[in-house]
Order: sequence, then structure tokens, then C-alpha cells
Amino acid sequence: MTGPNPQEVKESDAARLTTWLMALVHNRQYGDLAQLRRATAGSSTKYRAGWFATDQAERDVFEQVAFLFAVYHRGVQKPTPGYDSFGAAARRIGRPGARGPADPGASRLLDRIVSDRRISWRHLQHGIARLRACEQQPPSWAGLVTDLGRWNDRKARVADRWAVDFHEPQDLRRTVRQKGGSK
Repeated sequence: MTGPNPQEVKESDAARLTTWLMALVHNRQYGDLAQLRRATAGSSTKYRAGWFATDQAERDVFEQVAFLFAVYHRGVQKPTPGYDSFGAAARRIGRPGARGPADPGASRLLDRIVSDRRISWRHLQHGIARLRACEQQPPSWAGLVTDLGRWNDRKARVADRWAVDFHEPQDLRRTVRQKGGSK
């Protein structure tokens, strides 16, 4: 008998983290959310976020995504699990009529993130802050944990997938969804 698939375990861990984070907002535990936003300070809340990772090597990713979640949900009363990849979410950055690839700042931001071999936490934080400022939905938090956990996996090609999601023409996205695509 074989054990559980490691990828399924990671996705389950990420879903549990997202549920816990959303409960913090729903239950108005603003002190805990404020602790998560303190990027340099070690706190019990930050460590609890890391405990959702079954694989302790993934702990930093869980803690950092919890930080990003707290940045997005600052002052928000209704939590959101987000949807799509970070690349698709970055398509929502900008002003009406010039979002995503049509917004030079969004294009530069995504280029900086996907061109780096290491996870660019500072640029991800800026992207999440821009989504919040534009009043746009964030990426799926569980998906973000999973993607960032596989950032250096060449088979996963996370950065490439984010770039494709960002640059995919709007009419092509609509066609894929109408034909029963997985987006």
C-alpha cells in the first residue's frame, strides 16, 4: 500500500491554511492579522501559519503566504479565498480600460516575478497590494501556496504558467471557458 500523493497533501495543507486565515478575518481577529503583517517579527500567529505545512521545508512558504493574505485583508471585513493563479490575478491590476498587459506597471511587475529563479516576495507583496488598491480579487491563496512550493520544480513550470495566464488574450480566455476549459 502506498502513502498519500505528496502533491495532494500539499494542496490539502494549503486549503487548511486558507480556511484558517479566512476564519481570522471572519471572526475579526485583527490582532492576529496585524501580527501576520509584521514581516520581520516572529509571532505565535506567524508560526501557527507555518504549522499547516506537513513538510517542514515548506514552512516559510506558508508563513509568507499568510503574510500576503494579511496584507490584502487589512481592514477588510469579508474574507476572500481568491481565484486563479497569480498571473491571472495580475491581469486585473490597473485601471478600467488598461488592465494587465495593457498596464505597463503590471507588465513590469509580473516580468520581475517570473524572471527570478528565487521567489520574489517583495514583488509578490507589491502585486497583492496593487490588487487590493485596484479593488480586485486576489489569486487563490491555496493555489499560491501550492505554486510557490513548486517554484523551483522545472516540471511544474509555475513561472511560465503565470506568464501565460497574464498574457493570454481575453477573447481566447472566453473561448476556452465556453468550451468547458479548466480555467
